[in-house]
Amino acid sequence: MILHLILGGLAGFLAGKVMRGEGYGFIVDILLGLAGGWIGGWVLSLLGLHIPVWSYFITAFLGAVLLVWVGRLIKGNN
Repeated sequence: MILHLILGGLAGFLAGKVMRGEGYGFIVDILLGLAGGWIGGWVLSLLGLHIPVWSYFITAFLGAVLLVWVGRLIKGNN
């Protein structure tokens, strides 16, 4: 569980740096990484795919990028 928090936080931080435009801030980026990892893992489990711990970072990063993108669409900052 602690490893997931660390990897999710790091993934969110990096996703905030990768996405161009106005950021949400350090704390929100980390929270997006945590949420992205959880959502990504949930979606993969619905598809019948189970991810090993080492690939959790990739799932969290992609989930965080997706959440940042959706958040910016809703906020109007494409």
